Amino acid sequence: MAGCTPVASSFQAAQPASDYAGLLHAAEQAAAAGAKVVWEAADKPRNIMYKGTTDLVTETDKKSEEEILQVLTSKFADHAFLGEEGGVSGNPDSPYLWCVDPLDGTTNFTHSYPSFGVSVGVLHQGQPVAAVVVEFSGGPGTWVTRTYTASKGGGSYCNGQRIHVSSAEQLERSLLVTGFGYEHDAAWATNIELFKHFTDKSQGVRRLGAAAVDLCHVACGLVDAYWEFSIKPWDVTAGVLLVTEAGGVVTTLEGKPYTVFDRSIVAAGPTLHGHILDVTKGPTQQLRKQGQDLSPWFVPKGYKLPES
Repeated sequence: MAGCTPVASSFQAAQPASDYAGLLHAAEQAAAAGAKVVWEAADKPRNIMYKGTTDLVTETDKKSEEEILQVLTSKFADHAFLGEEGGVSGNPDSPYLWCVDPLDGTTNFTHSYPSFGVSVGVLHQGQPVAAVVVEFSGGPGTWVTRTYTASKGGGSYCNGQRIHVSSAEQLERSLLVTGFGYEHDAAWATNIELFKHFTDKSQGVRRLGAAAVDLCHVACGLVDAYWEFSIKPWDVTAGVLLVTEAGGVVTTLEGKPYTVFDRSIVAAGPTLHGHILDVTKGPTQQLRKQGQDLSPWFVPKGYKLPES
């Protein structure tokens, strides 16, 4: 399939691990419901509101999240939920936490600029176990979608075909992707310097503006690695599982074991990942020494993080 890197053609698409099949099916239904909302609004005028000077939200974000949560709560009333727009809801004592980004890449969406997507992922005791991202690409009048799915132990897929991270081993022969948050703090400034470094040392660095899509592109081998500061759980929960089930490695920019509540991330194939860390580890540790808060955030009250 164009744009994705399938493994050997003889491989038959695996079924999700039985423990997570129901979760993945629900995630697919929920993401499809959200994507339908986005699709219907893609070429229509936007009603834009602002959460900050440049951080914006549309009615589409909110309606998409409502449709997603309606599907999930109808199936799992005893689970907990974390949505970008609505925050925390549901049962705070549940070991299951759904993390939902109803429209990742809202700025791209408002400008009809690809790419953007709908991201639905679920944690069990802090670990991602089922994930779906619906990516929108193309442009006005020519929108198309790709659906990425993964379950823990069941592999990663794009439109039903098994995908794998790239086999790139050398930074000099790699295409990278990163992102920048709305807050121009010390982490943002550090990432500008990392952007300069990697642009000089690699074949190029892209900035798409949608973390969930960035991670999907790592998972299917379109790009070789992704890194970013100040990402949030709803941005990455689905994408992290897609990368790891596609054979990739995900840690913090300091090389520590990753949780979706961490504030920095690097995702790549096994060999290239180490080369990225060789560059990012020192500056990130320096940020911490300078007082930059890199502790977990957006953790629902009472939710237990997995032990490192």
